[in-house]
Amino acid sequence: MSPPLRARGTRAGFRRLARMRRAPAFHPRGLTCTGEITVTGGTGPSWGVPWLDEPGRHACAVRLSRGAGLPAPLPDWLGLAVRVVDAGGPGRHLDLLLTSSSRLPALRHLPLPRGDALGGPYSVLLPYRVGGRSMVLAAFPRRRLRPVHGSPPVLRRALAEKPLVFDLRAAEPLGRWRTFAVLTVGATLPEPPEATPGYDVYGHSLPGLEPGPALGTVRRAAYEGSRQGRN
Repeated sequence: MSPPLRARGTRAGFRRLARMRRAPAFHPRGLTCTGEITVTGGTGPSWGVPWLDEPGRHACAVRLSRGAGLPAPLPDWLGLAVRVVDAGGPGRHLDLLLTSSSRLPALRHLPLPRGDALGGPYSVLLPYRVGGRSMVLAAFPRRRLRPVHGSPPVLRRALAEKPLVFDLRAAEPLGRWRTFAVLTVGATLPEPPEATPGYDVYGHSLPGLEPGPALGTVRRAAYEGSRQGRN
């Protein structure tokens, strides 16, 4: 199948699924929360990306979700979506979409169903270009004494007790992780579970920090179809 036909089919499939769910095609239920990212910057070799190399604190909107929308007792592909507001200047946001994954280097880019929202890392499914290098981005949660199930009601109660904290890291596909920021997820916002900002890693990226070209046409079509179906 040619790329245009594949993109057209992907767009139609995601549009149909989003229309049926009246929510995003994947990760249909979740919580949107306030958040803050603290970029460490200047703690090692340059990333080659100004936003990563300069220490700073940035407000963000965070969505915690269940990918397939399975019943709460079951594990699911847990999602962590982050929008860093005005990261590249007024109106120029940075979106990051991460999914529960494995700690094993060879599997760090594959989605892994999980029950405990703090039970392991979240990573991008396809590599990013970071300062001209192919790298995987991931968020490593700081554990609590008790597991926190990834269903919205349990997450809401956990956030009412105290924020969730994640260490944001990057690594070459089989390389060692290096921390570039800390994400703190705060209070939940009074929105219905299916509400979500229009996260788009292609429309909201930064120079030197952007998704790689792999499957770019198909992924753009999926985002477009999901947005069209919801509307």
